[in-house]
Amino acid sequence: MEFRKLGGAGFKVPVLSLGTGTFGGGGEFFKEWGSTGAAEATRLVDVCLEAGLNLFDSADVYSAGQAEEVLGAAIKGRRDQVIVSTKATFRHGEGPNDVGSSRFNLTRAVEKALRRLGTDYIDLFQPHGFDAQTPIEEVLGTLDELVRAGKIRYIGCSNFSGWHLMKSLSASERHGWSRYVAHQAYYSLLGREYEWELMPLALDQGVGAVVWSPLGWGRLTGKLRRGQPLPEKSRLQSELVVKNGPQVGDELLFRVVDALDVVAAETGKTVPQIALNWVLQRPSVATVIIGARNEAQLRENLGAVGWALTAAQIAQLDAASAVPLTYPYWHQRGFEERNPKPV
Repeated sequence: MEFRKLGGAGFKVPVLSLGTGTFGGGGEFFKEWGSTGAAEATRLVDVCLEAGLNLFDSADVYSAGQAEEVLGAAIKGRRDQVIVSTKATFRHGEGPNDVGSSRFNLTRAVEKALRRLGTDYIDLFQPHGFDAQTPIEEVLGTLDELVRAGKIRYIGCSNFSGWHLMKSLSASERHGWSRYVAHQAYYSLLGREYEWELMPLALDQGVGAVVWSPLGWGRLTGKLRRGQPLPEKSRLQSELVVKNGPQVGDELLFRVVDALDVVAAETGKTVPQIALNWVLQRPSVATVIIGARNEAQLRENLGAVGWALTAAQIAQLDAASAVPLTYPYWHQRGFEERNPKPV
């Protein structure tokens, strides 16, 4: 397993990490992702550690905290062998303070996560989304205090826009606080908006991408084919799941799948392995979060490392997944001598 620096930090993470959205299976939304219990989760952790994957990502809203509890049970007795990442910000109760990144909510969220995970520190903690109702100084000041208290080792953010992230980094620099070294963001062959502004920012400011849903919200598993119905067990059968994820038109989807099929025939790799390998070779990417309902899916996804697509294959996939840029990005691309593509 290859390890890369997490942004500008001295900390290294494996290029693949395991997401725990399938752990627990609580609630209508997360039940569609999976319902992995402690015993099966322990086996998945075993397989990951055997392959050199030791980073596990969770969040307080994953099955209303059950995912963190299951992960905690799966890593019990081997906390020193793993890297734990988790998140908080989204609503997790009915009270007026049960949402957001206020000092009150973040402090409470970290304390609860520590108990559920059965640990006394979190390696990487991330606000799960930007909170426009709370001053950035309150958010970052709280996170800095938690770092200094030893409860968090590194901080990142998730689902921020470019100005959210840059304003946060500026505040950290101004006050001498801990800064975001990671940005957990959506990026796949079916969703390349990350490249437009967030990727150049990440390269300029030393923020590593922690990529979620690299298979396009379950669309690049190799099971979706032009003119064929959805597989019965696909989470895309759920209207709730589809509505709350990235929207992808059929024309783009099947254009990308067709290109993946061609590369699959050339390489002998599977469609998801190729889609994951493509993301792994993109600038600023530190780690790519994979998910797995079972051991077979996990082992297939682990096969995305240890080899590399050729430049020609990458160009073919780039062309198939390209979409028209919105302003001001199409205008900037017209002047590449001043605004070159990230490398």
